[in-house]
Amino acid sequence: MSSLPAPANSEQEQFKLTPAVQGIIAINLILMFLQLTAVRYSYTSQWLGFDASRVPAQWWSVVTYSLVHTGVGHLLANLYGLYLFGPRLERAWSVNGAGGAKRFVWFYLLCALGGVAFDMLFIRQGVLTGSSAAVFGVMTAYVMQWPNDEVYFLFVLPMRAKALAVGLIAFNVLVGFAATGTGDSVNVAYLAHLGGIIAAYIYVRMAASAGIEQVRQRVANVPDADEPPRAIPRNLPRRERGDEVDDIVAKSKAIAAKRTVALTPSSRRREARADELNRVLDKISQQGIDSLTSDERKLLEEMSKRLRGS
Repeated sequence: MSSLPAPANSEQEQFKLTPAVQGIIAINLILMFLQLTAVRYSYTSQWLGFDASRVPAQWWSVVTYSLVHTGVGHLLANLYGLYLFGPRLERAWSVNGAGGAKRFVWFYLLCALGGVAFDMLFIRQGVLTGSSAAVFGVMTAYVMQWPNDEVYFLFVLPMRAKALAVGLIAFNVLVGFAATGTGDSVNVAYLAHLGGIIAAYIYVRMAASAGIEQVRQRVANVPDADEPPRAIPRNLPRRERGDEVDDIVAKSKAIAAKRTVALTPSSRRREARADELNRVLDKISQQGIDSLTSDERKLLEEMSKRLRGS
């Protein structure tokens, strides 16, 4: 059940940088330092920024564009969003404290590619730079799992994560449409951010569906503890076959009668628990794990322990 979100972390952990987030922030800061000191922005955007007209010659730009920013303000806004939503997401994807960083990096790059896809489909002009598409994807994945978390916008204004995400997405869409048709080349392509959002939404939904389906298959494949009636062999010697067959038939009838009387309530209980587990998994898929009651969490933990022991 690796796709399910981890329990809520303490406030101290929430603001602690995780390895992948820390590495992405460091790379972006180094590039900005080079832009401000040694290399002009026009050079970095030309070699690292994405331009649909330069594909496939500059194939690397489908990823490196997310490392180049138009200025310090553009960079800080994106790094703040990554810092706000990234660490908890990376921790939630960790299994026994490992693996979360690798998965987070691939997810981050996937959202960046979503921005490129949207740029090629709907914009195809100017140079695309900035990590906004990837950061918006991280924000989307966070909100899909913890929509009612309280976050601080600009470190001072408490807001629900869902409300902040809806506000930022709406703002970007409005600014994107306002900038369209001006005739100028826009470095920060606001509409491309939607590509990162859509890529994140598809990824999280598919991962959740795959994880829940895997649990259901494992539950369905758990064998019953009851032993079925013994089959009648057909290759016994003729002189022994009559007595042996009569004995096996008698035992089979006794076992079948015992199962009918004693195991029917047990089977019904198993079916009831399987139905309850399916209901809990559907609830996680639709509303997130934070929506579970204490009894539902207990059922999920018991089933996980049973599967690990099977």
